[in-house]
Amino acid sequence: MVADGTVYGWCFAHRHDRARGYPGCSSTVTLWRHGSRARLRLVFRPGRERVVADGYFDEGAAVRLPDRAYLNLHEPGTVRALLDEGLARGLFPATGTVEVDGWPLFDAVMPLGPPDGP
Repeated sequence: MVADGTVYGWCFAHRHDRARGYPGCSSTVTLWRHGSRARLRLVFRPGRERVVADGYFDEGAAVRLPDRAYLNLHEPGTVRALLDEGLARGLFPATGTVEVDGWPLFDAVMPLGPPDGP
């Protein structure tokens, strides 16, 4: 994908920590600039009112439970929105790999919606 004239690549991964079960799994979106070794790794781990795919949801799912906001981390449009937010926050490193919690970026691209009615 191209953002502000710069070409970025990306990939998705889902990992399990067999010793910890579901709480130990994570979904990751890794982004890089073409021709560079600099990497921004957005990590989504399950937590309070946050779930990632682990058999119940589709593989790329990241879901915020209070309002059921959903992002598919396989979708180019989702990744582009996360990239744009990461760039706006200055998260992309000049060199090396930076790993950050992806949930704050999720919240930025999917503002909290109204709670469900009765």
